[in-house]
Amino acid sequence: MTHDFDDVPTFVAVVLADGFSAAADRLHLSRSAVGKAVARLERRLGVRLFHRTTRSHSLTDEGQIFFERCERAVAELRAGRAMIEAGHASVSGRLRVSMPVLYGRLRVAPVLLSLARSHPGIELELDFSDHLVDLFRDGFDLCVRTGSGLDVAGLMTRRISREVTIVCASPGYLAKHGNPRNLAALARHEKIAYYRGGRTVMWRFPDAKGRLKEVVPSTRIRSDDLGAIMDAVVAGFGLGWLPDWLIGDHLRAGSLVRVLPNRPALTGNFYAMWPETPHLPRRVRVAIDALVTLGAGDHAIAP
Repeated sequence: MTHDFDDVPTFVAVVLADGFSAAADRLHLSRSAVGKAVARLERRLGVRLFHRTTRSHSLTDEGQIFFERCERAVAELRAGRAMIEAGHASVSGRLRVSMPVLYGRLRVAPVLLSLARSHPGIELELDFSDHLVDLFRDGFDLCVRTGSGLDVAGLMTRRISREVTIVCASPGYLAKHGNPRNLAALARHEKIAYYRGGRTVMWRFPDAKGRLKEVVPSTRIRSDDLGAIMDAVVAGFGLGWLPDWLIGDHLRAGSLVRVLPNRPALTGNFYAMWPETPHLPRRVRVAIDALVTLGAGDHAIAP
């Protein structure tokens, strides 16, 4: 009877992930292995836990009752493990982090790789996606996101850095086409636009009272990749509206110049988000503290 409950965490993962395939991805197992684990548990219990068809599955009444008890038990086991980890001087274990593609590659990943170098016991798993993830369903320890709507029940957040979005151009472009002095003058210039979901993202400028003025960047060049937009702006194809963390090196090198420097720029924040728990694993706490250092250069470009 020693191994009667070895497959319970797999069963719980299937329910929380709403599927055998999703649970397999989260647990780094094959779908077949997950299915066999649930089948073994059903044989030991002598009941069916799922109604299964070729296209769907759902909990049986017995499965629902068993899941409600097992979910609490697994959560308590994880909390106990987290308490033990928190008491250890070393930092170890798997750390799953989701982050935006470009900001993650340029800013977040270097910090986490440095952390992994300092703590050889950490096993990093980095997910790059611009789409929101469900930390509970998808099994992430931590995610980094920007924007609004991040106040989610059951999640903790901590600001890690500021973002300033400014209009910029290459010196060559400005020498040829002139330097716009106000928002109205932007209409006479070529602009490289960012589009998302098939829609062009408007350029937004706050006034002294914080009210936003929106400018539609009519243009012949659009891209859904900020890095490609930056390359086009550096090459002199037009103006760009880009975040400081992306173009900072070009501004310092002089290959890009800030346009409308006296106009207030749009600012935003990046946040670390993680599931609320009374015993945060030490590896997650250390990662959050490391990511906060990203905000050290927040005042390099004034808004």
